[in-house]
Amino acid sequence: MGKIKIIKGDITTLACDAIVNAANSSLLGGGGVDGAIHYAAGPELLAECRTLGGCRTGEAKITKGYKLPARFVIHTVGPIYYEHTPAEAESLLTSCYENSLKLAREKGLKTVGFPLISAGVYGYPQRDAIRVAVETIKGHAADFEEITLVLFGEREFGFAGEMYGEFAAFTTASAV
Repeated sequence: MGKIKIIKGDITTLACDAIVNAANSSLLGGGGVDGAIHYAAGPELLAECRTLGGCRTGEAKITKGYKLPARFVIHTVGPIYYEHTPAEAESLLTSCYENSLKLAREKGLKTVGFPLISAGVYGYPQRDAIRVAVETIKGHAADFEEITLVLFGEREFGFAGEMYGEFAAFTTASAV
């Protein structure tokens, strides 16, 4: 089984095969992790995203990483929590992780970093988002050398440590 890590840090500094972007459906940048990834990657990322025709909730598309330490960016669109029933939101969020990992596997990628998808402005309860992320990742870990869940805030990192302490590493993405 591949290694699963949960760290607190900035996903844009993670050196790996691919990082996942919690994108909006246009794929043209936005706030939060999406804006940070677009900013760090440079304008070439936006130019490539313009060619992709957007992305539906739960699906995933891949681009080059450009100026990021990651070679690729996998863009996935998480559910806006309050637009769905909790069961629908969970199914869509699970699809984000599964489709991102499927795309990474198809491209032969071995190391992938995820943010906590939908748990910011999209309103997904953080503890539930962590559970969906880790349980879905656990089901695919054997196909990868390492999958890292990169949490930006102290609060969600604390939740992850309580829930999945065996995977929590007290480090930052820049130290990896």
